[in-house]
Amino acid sequence: MNTTPKKGSLFESFRRRIKLEGAISVADYMADVLVAPTHGYYMSNEPFGLSGDFITSPEISQMFGELIGFWCADTWYNMGGPTEIHLVEMGPGRGTLMSDLMRAAAMVPGFHQTVKINLIEVSPKLRKKQKEALSGYDVSWHDDLTDLPKGPCIFIANEFFDALPFRQFERSPKGWCERLVTLNENETDLVFTLSPPSKAIETIIPQELIDNHEGAVVELSSIAANVSAQVSHHISHYGGAALFVDYGWEKPTAKPSLQAIRNHKKHPVLKEPGTADISAFVDFPTLKKSAEANGVAVHGPVNQGDFLKNLGIEQRAEMLRLNADKKQAIDITAAEHRLTDPSQMGTLFKVMALTKPDQPTPAAFPEPKEIS
Repeated sequence: MNTTPKKGSLFESFRRRIKLEGAISVADYMADVLVAPTHGYYMSNEPFGLSGDFITSPEISQMFGELIGFWCADTWYNMGGPTEIHLVEMGPGRGTLMSDLMRAAAMVPGFHQTVKINLIEVSPKLRKKQKEALSGYDVSWHDDLTDLPKGPCIFIANEFFDALPFRQFERSPKGWCERLVTLNENETDLVFTLSPPSKAIETIIPQELIDNHEGAVVELSSIAANVSAQVSHHISHYGGAALFVDYGWEKPTAKPSLQAIRNHKKHPVLKEPGTADISAFVDFPTLKKSAEANGVAVHGPVNQGDFLKNLGIEQRAEMLRLNADKKQAIDITAAEHRLTDPSQMGTLFKVMALTKPDQPTPAAFPEPKEIS
């Protein structure tokens, strides 16, 4: 039987690269799987919604985007209502969140007239979807954060950081090693391997995690830390705020979380690269540390369920049920439950905000003195 992979596939690209350069990092593997120009997952698939591989909060219910819209408008008001504000969404998916956000925020006098929408998106296919969803608005697209306008921005990142490439490190009997991706003996499959242990790797591992048990795995993303630094640097210099929503760790954790999802089911991470979404738990402590180093105030992270309840999701759901038929009312209740219940997304997902230190505590977050 011929086991040679088809020419042009992402696997074939990895096979050639590994034969030429040797084993690659998990971060390099992840980057190519997600955004390689020809066969990258986000470049060649429709990942969102029931027909895709996974469902994000905005796809579950309009309530999520609406409440984020009220949060943005309230934040703008607390900034003094600047006459121009750039709303920047990183990884905007199909544009659902921004569409719901803008519809709800239209209820706040003056906000719509000041907003300019900026979307950070590298996928041409998703840009097309976003253009359709936001056809009534003036939208600017950017590949990254480097060319944003020099003015106050409100940044939104919902399930963005979980897809940023990261490196994996494992504690072996001989010390800390890096997890790498290589070929099996027959060159028919990708497999994990470990680098030799080194002192250089030990300097990367957070001090509170370094004395860990054999088999412990630490995941670190310099890219995520850099994005947090860029966002907080912009806020420090030009004003604004940021809201990060994702599933992740509230404290430094030594546990592997890398996963692949295809057709709403778990999929082997190294099998058929480019056909499944790859993500991992977000390291919120690193995002916080990076942001604070750039002079912003960090609020949270708090549980998504608490955040949405503090913004009024229960009241919003009740209002929607008043004008709904029986099936719609059941769906609204189910969506509220999924977004807020501890057994669903309520505690798994965390929410963190960044503001200038002289700004009021943002809506739905506890005052600093309330945090134990």
